[in-house]
Amino acid sequence: MLEQSQGCHHHRGHAECVRLVPIFNHLEDRQMDMIAESAKTLHLQKGELLFRAGEEDDTLYIINSGKVRIYRLSDSGKEQLVRILNPGDFTGEVAIFQPGSVHENYAEALQNTSICLIKQEDLQKYLLAYPQISLRILSEVTMRLKESEKQTTQVAIENVESRLISFLAECVEKGSGNSPTITLPMSRKDLASYLGTTPETISRKFTSLEQHGLIKQLPKKKIKIPDLDQLLLHVD
Repeated sequence: MLEQSQGCHHHRGHAECVRLVPIFNHLEDRQMDMIAESAKTLHLQKGELLFRAGEEDDTLYIINSGKVRIYRLSDSGKEQLVRILNPGDFTGEVAIFQPGSVHENYAEALQNTSICLIKQEDLQKYLLAYPQISLRILSEVTMRLKESEKQTTQVAIENVESRLISFLAECVEKGSGNSPTITLPMSRKDLASYLGTTPETISRKFTSLEQHGLIKQLPKKKIKIPDLDQLLLHVD
């Protein structure tokens, strides 16, 4: 069940939420506190929708804890994963610059999730007072656009195995060396949706890569890559 809470005793949680986000955490403490005062908290249980396509888009949502899956539905009803939001991530930035817009995607809680909400009219006051927030948001949106374009291009011209290997390589943290162990940031089903294929195909590709000795599948969504260079050389 959706629970929304506000009031003085929740202010500390809102301040922590605001500090999580790169678009705000460069501000002075008093400025962040002011933004936190206008925030509200929303609690979603696993499987609940934060918003649906077609609903009014007039709020910035900041993930405080938990995970949210952003996806869209094609005309045929097929899901396409857009991205997974983790603590500190946000969505709803379009509303800031385009009043009256509606959501094009769906947002579903992947686990029990706590979200901070800031309404459009409050945000616009802060953007006028602190123009650097606008620059941070534009930087984030530009980065997402590049990711989206890359994803579209990969689906159009690369085979599934190449897309999967590229994705695994992107999951490797800097400084992990040439034999890293990664944790998949999403389920196999969502990974298939994200890469524009089916869960069965993804399973076959993981098995094939493992049979070639290029990966080892471990419990809890972990993948061991014995030789990252060798894996990348396997890309067609």
